[in-house]
Amino acid sequence: MNLRPRTNAGYSAPNSGLGPRRVASYGVRRRMAASLVRLESEDQMKRVTGIGGIFFSAKDPKALGAWYKTHLGIDVQDWGGTTFDWTDAEGNPTKGTTVWSIHPASGNHMAPSNSPFMVNYRVEDLDALLQALREEGCDVLEKTDDSEYGKFGWVMDPEGNKIELWQPPAGQ
Repeated sequence: MNLRPRTNAGYSAPNSGLGPRRVASYGVRRRMAASLVRLESEDQMKRVTGIGGIFFSAKDPKALGAWYKTHLGIDVQDWGGTTFDWTDAEGNPTKGTTVWSIHPASGNHMAPSNSPFMVNYRVEDLDALLQALREEGCDVLEKTDDSEYGKFGWVMDPEGNKIELWQPPAGQ
């Protein structure tokens, strides 16, 4: 990774005569790049590998689902959502789906978050990732789930949004 600043990137190396704000900006960028290099070399575990789902709550899920179906062409099923099958650049099917689902606002699907949405991220090794997140001081929820759909765990981001982590079953 090239850590040398480029003058056309809006910052310059220290003592370049471009002023303290640009020098400070350079220092922040340099430290961030060094942190990324350290993370890449120390932490080879893949964390998030894709988006497994988007979940959000609505006051009237049926009416909102009908709106999305009518105006955006999303094939909302009776269960309140749909799945998008993954394809490659040529349109050929690949392994993987993304779930899109509306939940009643009165439910507790997003709890303990107060956010009206939750993103589900695909991961390769849920147990290892949850352990790493705990060691990094993240707010990992104790509950996990293991079902025919895969393994699930949850973490709260610093803004209080519940994030779902999903390790799909082998072969998916």
